[in-house]
Amino acid sequence: MPELPEVEVVRRDLDREIVGKKIKSVDVDGMRAVRRHHNRKQFINRLVDRRILSVGRRGKYILCKLDGGDVLVVHLGMSGQLLRAKTSRDAVAKHTHVVITFTQGGQLRFVDPRTFGEMFVTELEEVEKQVAELAHLGIDPLETAMSWEHFGHLIAQRHAKLKPLLMDQKFIAGIGNLYSDEILWGAGLRWDRASDSLTSEEVRRLYRSMMEALQDAVKYRGSSLADEQYVDLFGQPGEYQHHHNVYAREGMACPRCRHEIVRERFGGRSTFYCSACQV
Repeated sequence: MPELPEVEVVRRDLDREIVGKKIKSVDVDGMRAVRRHHNRKQFINRLVDRRILSVGRRGKYILCKLDGGDVLVVHLGMSGQLLRAKTSRDAVAKHTHVVITFTQGGQLRFVDPRTFGEMFVTELEEVEKQVAELAHLGIDPLETAMSWEHFGHLIAQRHAKLKPLLMDQKFIAGIGNLYSDEILWGAGLRWDRASDSLTSEEVRRLYRSMMEALQDAVKYRGSSLADEQYVDLFGQPGEYQHHHNVYAREGMACPRCRHEIVRERFGGRSTFYCSACQV
């Protein structure tokens, strides 16, 4: 599933590629991708002849602000992709559910094999009513400026294991299974350490690791795993997977201490870490 860095890469691509463009037509295949609307016509009518003013992000939701006060909300789900096509003659990928054609030429296509993602149009002030979790999102580490001391104060208030705390969207927005493992390795901390047991030095390491891992992941345009379900707006895979230190590296040598990376099951998911240098 795309996490915060992957969604931010797509958002930045969209900001460069579609802002200022006017929507000429919209084609929808089925209702699954636009299921919040009563029918396809309702979704289409709220987009046609609208101009895209800006592209923002709330957690892992992309918000394309339209003239007239509406906003196109996109959630990639587990396998969703937004792809930019230069012309309508470009080959259409399988599982393409929505095609937006611009008056200036080119298209934006929403592809989603597993159909957990979605697109919908609503008024900007209604977004949190449509997606209740957005009203309770925690810190956005790519958007919120804060000191490590403030971060330490926040985690000290929570008596929770570090990995589930990092993945708690009400605490920090956008971090999932992959990046929580990478962040904790960078900080040298076990996934099951209690958040209120950290020393000041450990808090500093955790904060620095979180910021560096997420910013590096954006720089390398996200992580594309073996299934390559995540690609950027131009259909290209990310490169950050080549810089992973522990995720999906069970049995391999830890880059820091050369001990073997191990895997544990937690909450129905695999957790990867070094049992020697993460304490």
